[in-house]
Amino acid sequence: MTHVEDELKSQPECWTRAASEAAGYRDVLPAPGERVAIVGCGTSYFMAQAVAALREGAGQGETDAFAASEFPYGRPYDRVLALTRSGTTTEVLELLGQLKGRTRTTAITADPHTPVMTAADDIVVLDFADERSVVQTRFATTAVTLLRAHLGLHTDTAVADARTALAAELPQQLVACTQFTFLGRGWTVGLANEAGLKMREASLSWTEAYPAMEYRHGPISITTHGTATWMLGEAPEGLAQQVRATGGLWIEGGLDPLAELVHAQRLAVAVAAHRDLDPDRPRHLTRSVILAP
Repeated sequence: MTHVEDELKSQPECWTRAASEAAGYRDVLPAPGERVAIVGCGTSYFMAQAVAALREGAGQGETDAFAASEFPYGRPYDRVLALTRSGTTTEVLELLGQLKGRTRTTAITADPHTPVMTAADDIVVLDFADERSVVQTRFATTAVTLLRAHLGLHTDTAVADARTALAAELPQQLVACTQFTFLGRGWTVGLANEAGLKMREASLSWTEAYPAMEYRHGPISITTHGTATWMLGEAPEGLAQQVRATGGLWIEGGLDPLAELVHAQRLAVAVAAHRDLDPDRPRHLTRSVILAP
């Protein structure tokens, strides 16, 4: 079993623990009414997109998401929340350094022995969700679960659905597809972006991701026999029929969207195996991006 496969299977237990510990971090996570920016790189950026949409949608306050390298320093925020599994990513550390003494910062990380521990004002350590793999799975979804619980949006259904996603059979027709498109709405747009990234990282797949309504404005033209379109969350009315009319395979996720992401993670590993690739050794990638000075 690969590291990534082993780690993605542990997500229900990680989510349960994170949800139970969320109340203990109330004072260091964004408070209702704060104007917040959530930042990250790669997977963490896409999780930031999801959490930002969740928080603002819950009426907790204006919330933006940025790639750490693209943070707009001219905008005022009450708090900046950084997601960083490794605690060593160059862009995140540079951003936290620039904000020191100016804006309150909180970092959620997996490793308590890294520079982020002193770079941020407040720290949340999810070391039980740390990973050996390059391809990130459980840390990302566990961080989202912690923040969903902090917002009062986590339910036991999400954990149960994750178990279902891990047990469900992946259709061979889906594994054999040559192209994959993931769609989302609201907070699941970030999850769709992450599902696409997992497919590219682990299996070198031609993969795209879009807001569901935007998919009809051009991208649907690539959909045909041998392609798959996977909806995370509720689909716009009539979209499933339009995809099926192209001859493409339509996958409508009926589980909690975060559990659907677990299902997509499994697909990435299965497609990698189908193509004789090792998802623990993705091409050109390292576990953390550290830029030379």
